[in-house]
Amino acid sequence: MRDTRIPLFPLNVVLLPGATLPLHIFEPRYRLMVRHCLEHKREFGLILAQDSEVATVGCTAQIVQTLRAYPSGESDILTEGRAVFRAIELLSEKDYHEALVEYLTDDLDSEEMHKEDALMGIFQQCHSMMYSQLWAPSAKDSNWPMSYRMAARLPLELHEKQALLEMRSEPARQDFLRTWLNGVLPRLEQRDRARHRAGSNGHSVN
Repeated sequence: MRDTRIPLFPLNVVLLPGATLPLHIFEPRYRLMVRHCLEHKREFGLILAQDSEVATVGCTAQIVQTLRAYPSGESDILTEGRAVFRAIELLSEKDYHEALVEYLTDDLDSEEMHKEDALMGIFQQCHSMMYSQLWAPSAKDSNWPMSYRMAARLPLELHEKQALLEMRSEPARQDFLRTWLNGVLPRLEQRDRARHRAGSNGHSVN
């Protein structure tokens, strides 16, 4: 059973389930929070905060490794996204933020496998142009929905990642990504053509 009262870390970032995120912890209250999570083996909630607005839906983060501990008490940690939650009530009883949360699950949809097949082709096409190789997910990645795994490999804007996080249907998330990929594909193809032309300028084949 997951804790329904969790430490909360508002940050200008969106963490998706299964994705990794390195963090530099320097504020005293969050150093205290991290120490508490490590001692009690607890997850904390990472939630998008922009300007004066804080989202209500976030993702819990598990500290999987302390990368570096500084003499000042600061630290570099590596976290991994775990479970999507909605903050029901914010609490201010400790030095750091806490929240009472409910965990969100996906709605089941029989269209999922069909949409997954339709998405894979265009994703691999875009991925190969972005990174010069096809996507080869590890066996560990299969613990998470495909949409989250793909989104972690794409340069999505924060509001786009947050929209994905709040969707409670895997087919809906895959529809979102397919639309996004269809929008970016022409720009990637144009960039590749421009690179090819630039690479061939001034050269002749004898």
